[in-house]
Amino acid sequence: MSFIKTKIIHFFKLIFPSTYSELAVFLFFIICYGILGSYIALHYRIIFDSRIPWDAYFSFDNKSILMTGGSFERHPLSYYFFHWVRELSLFISGGKMDADFRLTLAWLSNIIITLNIVQVFKYIKNIICLPLWLSILIILFFGAFSTNIILSFTPENFTYTLFLLSLYNYYAAIKLRQEEKIPATALSLAGVTIGGLTITNFVKVFIPLLFEKNVFRDWKKLGNAAVRVAIAAICFVLLYLNRIDFKYQNIFSKTNQQYEKFSNVESMPTWDMILSFFFGGNILFPGFIISDKHNMKGFNFKGLYMDLYSSAFPYFFITLLLILIIWSYLKNFKNKWVQVIAISFFVDIIIHCVMRFGLHTSYIYGGHFIFVYPLLLGWLFYAYRSSPKAMSWLTLTLIILFIYLLINNTVRMTEFFWFMETYYQ
Repeated sequence: MSFIKTKIIHFFKLIFPSTYSELAVFLFFIICYGILGSYIALHYRIIFDSRIPWDAYFSFDNKSILMTGGSFERHPLSYYFFHWVRELSLFISGGKMDADFRLTLAWLSNIIITLNIVQVFKYIKNIICLPLWLSILIILFFGAFSTNIILSFTPENFTYTLFLLSLYNYYAAIKLRQEEKIPATALSLAGVTIGGLTITNFVKVFIPLLFEKNVFRDWKKLGNAAVRVAIAAICFVLLYLNRIDFKYQNIFSKTNQQYEKFSNVESMPTWDMILSFFFGGNILFPGFIISDKHNMKGFNFKGLYMDLYSSAFPYFFITLLLILIIWSYLKNFKNKWVQVIAISFFVDIIIHCVMRFGLHTSYIYGGHFIFVYPLLLGWLFYAYRSSPKAMSWLTLTLIILFIYLLINNTVRMTEFFWFMETYYQ
């Protein structure tokens, strides 16, 4: 009984704040995001409108996700998860899809994104072991990312995926530091939850196993890792097939349709979509485009999309940030924690930038990888911890980037509020 109790305590300490500094970070962001999400939920219908299944803002599919879990080929098991989210929200709102319903959805997203911030803070503080003041600076920078701001009130797969990925990366980092293997139960749970919400993230669950101690030098350890992977994969596949009544042919036909639909957009230069959307839009808001949309049933509405960057400053910001990230990777190339983070990021780069899947709206996919930026920044500071001059320059650079990010995203959010005021009251 004491073993189970200990495991439960460790589980809650892993997910929730367990120190005063973590609690302070949690309270700060839940208040900031909570005020934003509550105001939007109570004054506007953009978070959920039963007439609008998708694309009200930035291509998020709020209604579609909440009611069906999204397309099964991309979100295999999210139907079950969002069933509980929807039912809880309806229970609190008395069965009505009104302002209380939207408020509940916003606060669930708020809590999840705040816990994501806490996970990244824990990683920076406990794994990288940076000073508290520097950990707070990096986490404030991360908290101002456009993806975190938008997902803090958006009931979508990306919201929960971002939290689960940051949680799993922190958990895996602890196991690597303690030179322990990730248990088959934890691996299977991560595979089912992370891969179940978005199938392309399933492979990321197994990346930390590549860096377990002597895994490629000991046949027993390699075999054990293979068994754990097999168990996790079997659990996931069986649940996936059960979800579609074992009609596996539908997976291939639907996947091909989705790939053709979301990978053949030629209206913008590829390099600009990569820089403005994939690397940029999930951090630094660009300008917005308003589009005429309809729900295929006679209801017309306005949709909001991100545009390419229109001045040199955002390009300079993103280029400088990418230089810091690449610099961190090269400087810490032999660091197994950095390799786990980087390989996870490379998976998304291949899917969106090389295969071009959803590249024209790749800013919405930030929930799959934006936690990589603060972690790699943290490792860059760690690499120069013995050089006061380098630390000073890096700190100054991060402060300048943070100030610009905060000003830009605040201005863009005022434009978002104008859009809601005009079309979604």
